Amino acid sequence: MKKRSVVIAGHATSLTLEEPFWQALKEIALAEGTTVSALVEAIDARRTEAGETNLSSAVRVWVFRRVKEDRS
Repeated sequence: MKKRSVVIAGHATSLTLEEPFWQALKEIALAEGTTVSALVEAIDARRTEAGETNLSSAVRVWVFRRVKEDRS
């Protein structure tokens, strides 16, 4: 598990994920021409709207779904 800081809405927040998830986030951000922080901010916004409480879990699910879609 790696704990890193990301900026969401101008504020730094800690996020703990396994290294493969950090790597996938970096690869997706690069492919989309954006930053990891921007991706996490978008995931956070959707998570808040959906009433989910755990950001790390929301990121893992998002990455899993994204990778699964890319393989389809």
